[in-house]
Amino acid sequence: MKNSNFLNLKLSDFWKGLIVAVVTTVLGMAYKLIEAGQFPLTWAVWKPILLAGLGAGIAYVLKNLFTNSTGEVLKSEAK
Repeated sequence: MKNSNFLNLKLSDFWKGLIVAVVTTVLGMAYKLIEAGQFPLTWAVWKPILLAGLGAGIAYVLKNLFTNSTGEVLKSEAK
């Protein structure tokens, strides 16, 4: 599979990265709540978990944006 070019991002890369990062973060934090013996369903508990997931997703998408098609960070495409 070819990666996106430097400073370009395919829509599929965006969605895949965002989904993986958000789901991984949310599941990890939910696991910690369950392990601690609690699983509250209140917005006050879930809001920071969802925001952390969103932050992880944005960070992953930004990493992909600044990586060229060969996986090098902050380097333009080879000519």
